[in-house]
Amino acid sequence: MSAIAPLEGIRVVEMGTVITAPLAAMMLADLGADVIKVEKPGEGDPFRSFRGSDYSPNFTAYNRNKRSLVLNLRESEGRAIFQKLISAADVLVENFRPGVMERMGLGAETLAAANPRLIHASITGFGADGPYSARPSYDTVGAALSGMTSVFTDERFHDLRGPTITDNVTGMYAACGILGALMRRTQTGRGGRVEVNMLEASVAFIPDLFANYLQLGIAQTPYTRAASSQSYVVRCADGMLLALHLSSPQKFWHALVTAIEQPDLAGDSRFATRIGRVANYLELKTVLDEAFARRDRADWIAQLEHGDVPHAPVLAIGEVGQDPQLVHLGTFGEVTHPEKGTLPTIHSPVTLDRARAPIRRAPPTLGEHTDAILSELGYSARQCEALRTGGTVG
Repeated sequence: MSAIAPLEGIRVVEMGTVITAPLAAMMLADLGADVIKVEKPGEGDPFRSFRGSDYSPNFTAYNRNKRSLVLNLRESEGRAIFQKLISAADVLVENFRPGVMERMGLGAETLAAANPRLIHASITGFGADGPYSARPSYDTVGAALSGMTSVFTDERFHDLRGPTITDNVTGMYAACGILGALMRRTQTGRGGRVEVNMLEASVAFIPDLFANYLQLGIAQTPYTRAASSQSYVVRCADGMLLALHLSSPQKFWHALVTAIEQPDLAGDSRFATRIGRVANYLELKTVLDEAFARRDRADWIAQLEHGDVPHAPVLAIGEVGQDPQLVHLGTFGEVTHPEKGTLPTIHSPVTLDRARAPIRRAPPTLGEHTDAILSELGYSARQCEALRTGGTVG
């Protein structure tokens, strides 16, 4: 079945760096939008050089299916080109601090005058105003203020672990808001402003933690979610880790005690009910640790599979691509750049009518598409050459 590109014909201008705006724009690009990434001359997105080269894995992870346009927005020539670009765009997404766009002469009034149908998505750390609005923010800051870090951090060691979450969920919320604004525009004919900040996005991403605290006064610790969802990681005889998630159906608890050949646990007063298992989570974890330490992981997987117990091996990043289900789904793929060669990549997880949007374009090198985009805007080859060499277009 051929792939569907529902955003084909939508032009997105991205003024983004690092993760939040680049991820939002990439999600739109995966759905078929023409995304033009506007970057600083000579430097571009700081993620380009994150691993020492000009095409780091961090950059390529968030910038597929885009074109790169180099513009110096500190000069009148660059701003004039940008306004021309905006006049024909559908969406602008940026992740500057409040006031930066205004200082560049690209405030809300200027953008609206250039294109009343433009949807301007502004991603900030803390919102457009308020006591923290002028502060810089990155993933760790949003995670800490939102309470997210407190439920991931063991107070005994108080070190940070795990992947980027706040940045990623903020970009996802921004993409959702942009899609909503595009739908509204089909009804009203007008653009608008979408605002998403990292702090609120992080809070919104863990609503059950706040609901339990605000409604029932349940304190949230690093074990609270695991206990309530009855999730465990156990080490098997061969040293390999195995994850279990029993959730609330009683049938999974009974299937587990049968699988580990300890049916008496079902009648243990500490564990007979889900509420008891939640209250005695650490005691039950000790029991399960002892049970699973008796056999190798492959044996346990076969036993749990037979008993229909929700489980999975804990895979290292390097092992994930070989997992049979992911191989079947075609999650990982390759894309070829004319200069950088073949790169591994991850396909969008979204399918429409069982069709997956294709990876049309490798992450761009800095300014790779500048001349082509300027030509689309009506600039001649001579004018493109003049801009490239620091001259004026006349």
